[in-house]
Amino acid sequence: FGVLGDRLGAKPVLVAGLLIQAFGALAYMFVGSLDQFYAVAALFGFTYAGVMPLYAVLARENFPARMMGAIIGGTSTAASFGMALGPLAGGWIYDAFATYAWLYLGSFGIGLGAFLIALTFKPFPKIEPAPAAQPA
Repeated sequence: FGVLGDRLGAKPVLVAGLLIQAFGALAYMFVGSLDQFYAVAALFGFTYAGVMPLYAVLARENFPARMMGAIIGGTSTAASFGMALGPLAGGWIYDAFATYAWLYLGSFGIGLGAFLIALTFKPFPKIEPAPAAQPA
């Protein structure tokens, strides 16, 4: 993903990875054997690991340098909360419905939302410094 991001741009690779992840989450609904589970898990995990470093590149390209601490901190915090609460929410969903189907559908929906949000990012306009005054 890093090489693709260098060649094609971080945003298109990240956007494609998020879309693949969304459908990967949905694919769990159709898994019927352990082999299929491992295949879906490998696809999902590969795309997850591939897009994670691209968030920093996308932040650098879309926000001014003075905001990097807040942007990276905010995205890391949001991701950490999601990863911490995901298993808890999954357990509640399974306990309530005796199936993980709603969890997979919800993950698919969140993945599509992330995909659509990533599509909206526009590069931050670069301000060129004024040339130094020339002595007369």
